[in-house]
Amino acid sequence: MEKGNIIFCGVGGQGILLASEITSFALMKAGFDIKKSEVHGMAQRGGSVVAHMRFGDKVYSPLIEPGTVDIALAFEMLESLRYLPYLNKNSRVIVNTQKILPSSVSTGIETYPENILEELNKKGLTVFPVDAFEIAESAGEIRAVNMALVGALSVFLPVEEKLFHDVISEHMPEKIRKVNTDAFIKGRSIIKKLQEVNNKS
Repeated sequence: MEKGNIIFCGVGGQGILLASEITSFALMKAGFDIKKSEVHGMAQRGGSVVAHMRFGDKVYSPLIEPGTVDIALAFEMLESLRYLPYLNKNSRVIVNTQKILPSSVSTGIETYPENILEELNKKGLTVFPVDAFEIAESAGEIRAVNMALVGALSVFLPVEEKLFHDVISEHMPEKIRKVNTDAFIKGRSIIKKLQEVNNKS
């Protein structure tokens, strides 16, 4: 992949913006030009958060056109459906299987969709479900969900793993560096295992 369009989506408080920043710095270390844009108007109240990221030899605009996303990194299952118009049949979707109920569901006005992964598969997308919450918990810090997902994403990017480790070391305080690095490694490992299973089937 010499260029790419990536969407990071989820809800406020999941570390989406930090995840996009760590990914941006790693891609820059690998020599790519990066443009990024974020929307997080109601993030502090659990609202939707999205970051557009484009990389390549030279990128002129941060905004991704509908139908042109290469990889969607969904931090929450329902949020993965919100950005379907941006995907195409070649898009990969990494979905954190964690559910965070929106207020309309919590108050009983709406119901949370039951078959989100099936809906994504019906669209012909390549879907990688990841239990990032469990990965982060096993690494020792549930707030490392975002680094577990960055680890999963990293498998598909033209960046050496070492560069991600360098960026994490440079941008995270020492006291949380190890758990975030462990979560990154575990997230990366999960995707490689899923790829092996897909290749055998």
